[in-house]
Amino acid sequence: MKSKIAVAAALASVMTIGVVDAVEASKKKEKCYGIAAAGENDCANLAGTHSCAGQSTVDNDVGEWKLVPGGTCADLGGFSKEEAKEIWEKMQKEDS
Repeated sequence: MKSKIAVAAALASVMTIGVVDAVEASKKKEKCYGIAAAGENDCANLAGTHSCAGQSTVDNDVGEWKLVPGGTCADLGGFSKEEAKEIWEKMQKEDS
């Protein structure tokens, strides 16, 4: 009887940890570049041409970002800061 209770308690603990981890992960936010609609960016861009939210002028500009739930950026078609910076720098070289 005691072993069944111990197993049930251990199983409940493991299941609870999984739920708590999922909840904690959903609370974390990440900057996602390249998904902001014009005028809907969250802050400064990679180019340094503005430093405020809502100042993007083009949809899905790789240099603009929005905060999204952690782990969802790639699913939304966006980029990490490192990826966006690499793409942006390549675009700058092509334009010059």
